[in-house]
Amino acid sequence: MTTSHQPGGFRLGDLRKMFSGSGGSVARQLGILGSLVVIILIFQVLTWILRGSGLTLSSGNLINVVNQYSYILILAIGMVMVIIMGHIDLSVGSVAAFVGVVVAKSMSEWNVPWPLAIVLGILLGAAVGAWQGFWVAYMNVPAFIVTLAGMLIFRGANQWVGDSTTISVPREFTVIGAGYLPEAAIPVPFNVPTMVLALLAAAWVVFFEFRIRAKQRRVGSEPSPLWVSIVKVVLLAAVLLVAGWLFATGREGTSFPISGLVLVALVIVYSFITNRTVAGRHIYAVGGNRQAARLSGVKDRRVDFFVMMNMSVLAAIAGMIYVARATASGPQDGNGWELDAIASVFIGGAAVSGGIGTVVGSIIGGLVMAFLNNGLQLLGVGADLVSIIKGLVLLIAVGVDVFNKTQGRPSLIGLALRRRPRAGFDEPVTTTPVTVERASDTGAARGAAQTLGEGAESHPTESR
Repeated sequence: MTTSHQPGGFRLGDLRKMFSGSGGSVARQLGILGSLVVIILIFQVLTWILRGSGLTLSSGNLINVVNQYSYILILAIGMVMVIIMGHIDLSVGSVAAFVGVVVAKSMSEWNVPWPLAIVLGILLGAAVGAWQGFWVAYMNVPAFIVTLAGMLIFRGANQWVGDSTTISVPREFTVIGAGYLPEAAIPVPFNVPTMVLALLAAAWVVFFEFRIRAKQRRVGSEPSPLWVSIVKVVLLAAVLLVAGWLFATGREGTSFPISGLVLVALVIVYSFITNRTVAGRHIYAVGGNRQAARLSGVKDRRVDFFVMMNMSVLAAIAGMIYVARATASGPQDGNGWELDAIASVFIGGAAVSGGIGTVVGSIIGGLVMAFLNNGLQLLGVGADLVSIIKGLVLLIAVGVDVFNKTQGRPSLIGLALRRRPRAGFDEPVTTTPVTVERASDTGAARGAAQTLGEGAESHPTESR
């Protein structure tokens, strides 16, 4: 194997390595993350021109965005796994509302302590998910039909349990939806815990980048130029620190929301599950090619059951956070949440046919919708026009991506799903055509087994 020496110095082509180790244009590398940045900057400028000050990046507005959309982003975490499997879940809004009203009633009328009420809500969500997962996984009823029925069942159950009235919750419970990181007993003009979190996040970015470079050297792969890594970590760390400062210097009594902390924790956990565990690889394998995954030994029914049950557990968490923020449960809670969650996942790069999608991409897609909706509201745009614009954005984002894929052009959304090339496999591979007389199931099984057996560095979406 011949390794070419890479000359030092600045090369424009190295910019594409800043957020991905694979080829492609800079626009392709930025993808939907670049769209999010552009949307935020556009509304920042427009509000500065029309309102006299940039409102989008103000401390109060950022805190409001996290508070108002954290439960939708939590739903998107579960929905991306459902969509990767080739399913859809229309019941999440109704399940969230049903769990919310039961939890509210348990505290207000049954005198259940709020920590136990949270446990009750999670268990109830798991029970609802097991019910729907049973029909999907073991009765072979399409998830669309099962969750459409669930949307009707649990919407009715919400109104039946709550008598179509609002039910207040104790003040202690509202912390999970309307609380903030506490103030430290230090006389400084910012929230110390929030800035500590920002510093830890920035430190992790630096550690993770140079850990990747060290791993590349160990396996004999040439890393990207040092200046690329330095620019990358400086930009990311600067964004994290500035965001932390904005959250930490809001009006007195506010800081980074507790609901945002729950969201961050769930993103970390589920990113690890989908990218680094056998269960996560099984989700991608079944979503990419169910028959091949089954022949390679994957229990696809168990994967279906787990994904559907997990979705309802996350819907229960989202419902409790919403009720805590609203300080009461109501009969109209959860209306339309499933549509926002599904839109977030598809804008974030998931494929309609299944097998492709990431947790982080779905969160970015959800933030695109959140800042689009928030920015239009700051400009005084009516709710009717906001709905039309959101629908057009979803249609155009997915339509352009699908068109580019069918034409063999670079996929704009597909960038969010590209992985770093594995060390030692960057060289082009020459293949010799062979004649295949008959496609065998054994060959499909070997292909799925190879996908499931890849190392931790490979991204599961490459199985497609």
